[in-house]
Amino acid sequence: MPVINRIADFAEDMTKWRRHLHTIPELSFDCPKTAAFIKERLEEIGVDEIHEGIAQTGIVAIINGTGEGRTVGLRADFDALPIEEETGVDYASTHPGKMHACGHDGHTAMLLGAAKYLAETRNFAGRVALIFQPAEEEGGGAQVMCAEGMMDRFDIAEVYGIHNFPGADAPAGSFFTTPGPIMAAVDTFTITINGRGGHGAMPHEAADPVVAACGMVQAIQTIISRNTHSAQEKVISVTQIHTGSASNIIPDTAMVNGTVRTFDKDTQSLIHKRLKEIVAGQAAAYGVEAELDYEVGYPATVNTPEQTEYAASVARNVVGDAAVDANFPKVAGSEDFAYMLEERPGAYLFLSAGEGAGLHHPKFNFNDEIAPIGASFFVQLVEQMQPAAN
Repeated sequence: MPVINRIADFAEDMTKWRRHLHTIPELSFDCPKTAAFIKERLEEIGVDEIHEGIAQTGIVAIINGTGEGRTVGLRADFDALPIEEETGVDYASTHPGKMHACGHDGHTAMLLGAAKYLAETRNFAGRVALIFQPAEEEGGGAQVMCAEGMMDRFDIAEVYGIHNFPGADAPAGSFFTTPGPIMAAVDTFTITINGRGGHGAMPHEAADPVVAACGMVQAIQTIISRNTHSAQEKVISVTQIHTGSASNIIPDTAMVNGTVRTFDKDTQSLIHKRLKEIVAGQAAAYGVEAELDYEVGYPATVNTPEQTEYAASVARNVVGDAAVDANFPKVAGSEDFAYMLEERPGAYLFLSAGEGAGLHHPKFNFNDEIAPIGASFFVQLVEQMQPAAN
């Protein structure tokens, strides 16, 4: 079954909603205009319940089906990024230094489109919980919504999410997913090295933090090659070294910063342990003091196999077998939908947006043609999971 005809009928509405949201990008949890717009559309659509103020500006709306059944959660994120837009479109951001450079405006339009259809037809049993989430990019809005008891409060049994995927080597409208880890846990480390500065011509009188920083960076590269299994996917990237002020001065301090991406907790713990050991050992070797600040970020996004298989079958009904890859390679990016999947079974899928600027690029613009596909997927996910009683 392709895009649902009724959803195709109001595709223009979805485009208008998306483009309006594109003009008013807001960051993190501080999204009052976005939340107000979503609420207005939900009231027009005629959902049964609207619950505001979850994770500050998050919303959960409920649509009741016909007959008893479980509650299925469908999630869309709606925050933007601190980027100056360069698209040149007539619906570009009106908020300087902010733009929807990741397509969350499109995700919201897709879920609103699904809500409109589901509220009209009620061709399912149980309930649908429409989860509109702030602070995916920064702040972990999904974690906060879960910590505030969303899953238990609305008795959500399973949860599903979609993210657009521009530049994929597949036609627009193709789906990608995989059972198990699909996106990485992301951690950040910062090493502060305190030495003893001095004149560049008399290094023997100093305790050089620059040399220590270089030693640490070199040693950190061995964690992947010598301490972890070669078949495991993981990434450590040193991305910043800051130190010094002049060519003839040995500085007092140096800072090393980087990112760690892993797909399982054992590997994540091993890398953290080795970083601590390397920092301590290299500091002792070079006669400096060093402190490691290791910040644990979003966990790995782990799809449950049964729900992933089901979601892939629904996607095939929408776009055909050839347009669905249910064994897509893991992505080293991160996603706070991971917190929802830690609390409930479910699946996360990518939806190809075709050619165009990549995510987080100042020229990125969501492809409105895929919104009816995403909305149809959400609808069929619900209707096939819990058919209405005859």
